[in-house]
Amino acid sequence: MLIWIALIIVPMLFGLYAQFRIRSAYARNVEIPSRGRITGREAAQAVMESAGIHDVEIVQVPGELTDHYDPMNKRLALSEHNYHGTSLAALGVAAHEAGHAIQHKVGYAMMTVRQSMAPATQIAAGVSNFVMILGIFLISSSIGGTLLTVGAVALGVICLFQLVTLPVEFDASRRAKAQLVNLGIVDRDEMPGVNETLDAAALTYVAAFVAALGSLLHILLLLSGRREE
Repeated sequence: MLIWIALIIVPMLFGLYAQFRIRSAYARNVEIPSRGRITGREAAQAVMESAGIHDVEIVQVPGELTDHYDPMNKRLALSEHNYHGTSLAALGVAAHEAGHAIQHKVGYAMMTVRQSMAPATQIAAGVSNFVMILGIFLISSSIGGTLLTVGAVALGVICLFQLVTLPVEFDASRRAKAQLVNLGIVDRDEMPGVNETLDAAALTYVAAFVAALGSLLHILLLLSGRREE
């Protein structure tokens, strides 16, 4: 019971806490306008242009915190508040996504690894939950063991993907923070708001890795106990 709590419940609570942190940090800093009144779109464009990137399209997408960089189509997507907004949160998020574009341009190794793993991870995510739940129900049978093994492999792929994601996200935030100050988009004394937003966002990726690792260890323990029977 204690192992189940440690591997499943604790990571789940950590994930909920991480989501609360990013939501509250974003809500707080999206209300603080930057002195320069530069929009998120303008900030992203300035950061990319400073790195010699002129072929990435910046588009607006619906939703909140749906911002992302699409390396396949060279498209930087910003949610409405971050596209038009001039807040510290908007500038931080926009510069972070521009940081991914810079990673793509310079061939940042961990981003390349992450991209190469994406197709396998999508497949693993699609089958892992179904296979594991069915495997737990049928754990006493031979097919249950096979299903749990397949689930463990899928979780291993997901866990590795989440682990590789960490340096990619941390590096993008590092680039964003440096460029916002270097380009004069944000004054140094405004950076606490940017830092709070980006650091809270980084915590969600840590939580995702912890959750994947906890689930993997749980399945491996089930398989180990089954072999000892």
